[in-house]
Amino acid sequence: MIKVSVMYPNGPDAHFDEAYYRDRHMPMVKELMGDYCKYYTVDRALAAGTPETNAPYIAMGHLFCESVDAFQAGFGPHTKQIMGDIPNYTNQKPIIQISEVLVG
Repeated sequence: MIKVSVMYPNGPDAHFDEAYYRDRHMPMVKELMGDYCKYYTVDRALAAGTPETNAPYIAMGHLFCESVDAFQAGFGPHTKQIMGDIPNYTNQKPIIQISEVLVG
């Protein structure tokens, strides 16, 4: 199992519409990817490791897929549509990381 983490940097000018992301964007991604995406989660930042600093990311989305090949098969054909939706909920450029899930 792999996890594709899409992380949105935090900062003084960062804007993120979590309702749009949660209720529209991520369900659209799941629908477009179909069974290639087993499930997804959405995180909202609450705090950083120390009280005097902001969390490095304002929000994160995670897609769980059987493999990198499955992710690419599900996401690839819809990349333009999915990435084109980003300005509807944030002004931040996402940082993407693919990880192997060792414990689920």
